[in-house]
Amino acid sequence: MTHPGHAAHAAHSSHDADAQHDQVDILDLDAEVLAEHIASITAWLPVKADPRHIVDLGCGTGAGTLALLTRFPDAHVTAVDTSAGHLDRLREKAEAAGLADHVRTVQADLDGDWPDLGTPELVWASASMHHMADPDRTLRQVHDTLAPGGLFAVVELAGFPRFLPEDAPADRPGLEERCHAAIDHHHAQQVPHRGADWGTKLAAAGFTVEGERTVTVNMGPPHPEAVGRYALSSLTRMRGVVAETLPPEDLDAFDRLLDTDSPHSILRRADLTVRTERVVWAARR
Repeated sequence: MTHPGHAAHAAHSSHDADAQHDQVDILDLDAEVLAEHIASITAWLPVKADPRHIVDLGCGTGAGTLALLTRFPDAHVTAVDTSAGHLDRLREKAEAAGLADHVRTVQADLDGDWPDLGTPELVWASASMHHMADPDRTLRQVHDTLAPGGLFAVVELAGFPRFLPEDAPADRPGLEERCHAAIDHHHAQQVPHRGADWGTKLAAAGFTVEGERTVTVNMGPPHPEAVGRYALSSLTRMRGVVAETLPPEDLDAFDRLLDTDSPHSILRRADLTVRTERVVWAARR
């Protein structure tokens, strides 16, 4: 007989494992669908010479790491994340791309003791700075870690991607916008640094901001099959955040979109788009 506490722990571990798998899946899909946009950001970076050592802070499953190695094939990347699962997946992808010798992974919580990251010429932080408990402290630590004249690239998302037309779904038009309003409210309480003025923060940490760029993503049909899976994964994750604030009619319509066996499934829609923005700041030490 299983001890009830063990059963609860096993169920909790299983839930954590599922959440971790979902997170890995969504990061991989994000990298696949938006690869061209990530490449355009790495191409824009105002580096003075190709960096030999790059640090990717909050690397996830490696979208930035692999894009940076495509742009700077002779570099070595130190990829840092709190999640062992993310780093495992990154190593798999680096090996598959023949880049394992160019990647070192470091599991660390950047809100805690700062790991030894050497003296990189380029530090990249994509969608990670707003998660820091004290981002101003992190910015100062990046400044002190960078080689003199080195570059810090901060990439932030302008909110959650949008996928549906405004009049969709037919039975609950405007559903996605109502979900965005709910998620914005949630983030304002739970993730206070999302949407911060990173240019001002970078200057306060001693950097010279050399460039700021907004990359607008607007991918209409026809598009690769991965877009449907990206929308499904993204909206499934969104549902977990907004479920308690949506009226039952909206939640029912949402669940029909997420039901892959339903005729209303998001995977069956031919009118999906991917609409979002990313803002990048390039700051020099």
